[in-house]
Amino acid sequence: MKLKKNPLQNKSYDFALSIVRLSKNLMIVNKEFILSKQLLRSGTSIGANVVEANGAISKADFSSKISIAYKECLETKYWLSLLKDSEDVELKEFTNLFKRADELGKILFQF
Repeated sequence: MKLKKNPLQNKSYDFALSIVRLSKNLMIVNKEFILSKQLLRSGTSIGANVVEANGAISKADFSSKISIAYKECLETKYWLSLLKDSEDVELKEFTNLFKRADELGKILFQF
């Protein structure tokens, strides 16, 4: 099964860019290195797994990659919540990114 360049791939890529920017800001401004790296790994992994699913050689491979992307999305929401509650991320930025992650998760869950 193969996805063509699609809204999911575009959304996950744009989301990853936002996560990269936030992580850089957390490291430079807040000197926060631990949680920001966890967020960076999981937030960029969503799109990477969507791209890998696009190149899947079987339905099982496709399903596996989409499942991993979904789990990475859940993990990203966890790190975002932790960063918000520890006051490292402002509520407005958290709300924006959390909603976007939630949207990606809903799309991924449909597969």
